[in-house]
Amino acid sequence: MEVPQYFEDYAIGDSRRTLGRTITETDIVVHAGHSGDFFPHHMDAEFCRTQPFGQRIAHGTMTFAIGIGLTATQINPHAMTYGYERLRFPNPVFAGDTIRTTVTIGRKADDAKRPGHGQVVEICETQNQHGKTVMYCEHILLVAKRPSP
Repeated sequence: MEVPQYFEDYAIGDSRRTLGRTITETDIVVHAGHSGDFFPHHMDAEFCRTQPFGQRIAHGTMTFAIGIGLTATQINPHAMTYGYERLRFPNPVFAGDTIRTTVTIGRKADDAKRPGHGQVVEICETQNQHGKTVMYCEHILLVAKRPSP
């Protein structure tokens, strides 16, 4: 859905929560094929039984892609992604986990390089069905300022 917002329209503290998405074994296998990351923590069930989590874990890059992808239900034609910072994976994701992401406007500031734009930072926190955070990052948007009348 398109939600046009100028820089001035963002309010610190506003938040929204996505729908859930259950991670499957197929997701993990396909992501390994796409990324080339066949590390045994993702692919080798026997090896993983000897490791602290006791089972295969989803790739962090897959958790990021799906966690952020869940937020793409709102498209702002006045904004574009400038980047991501502070990416962390504090807890693992396993096949069968259902994740959802909460997006909260954390801060905003003028863009020093572009006078007609500002930066809006969305705090993105992805949690599993138990409420444990599995991914945290800060999504920086470059947002156009409202045109002068």
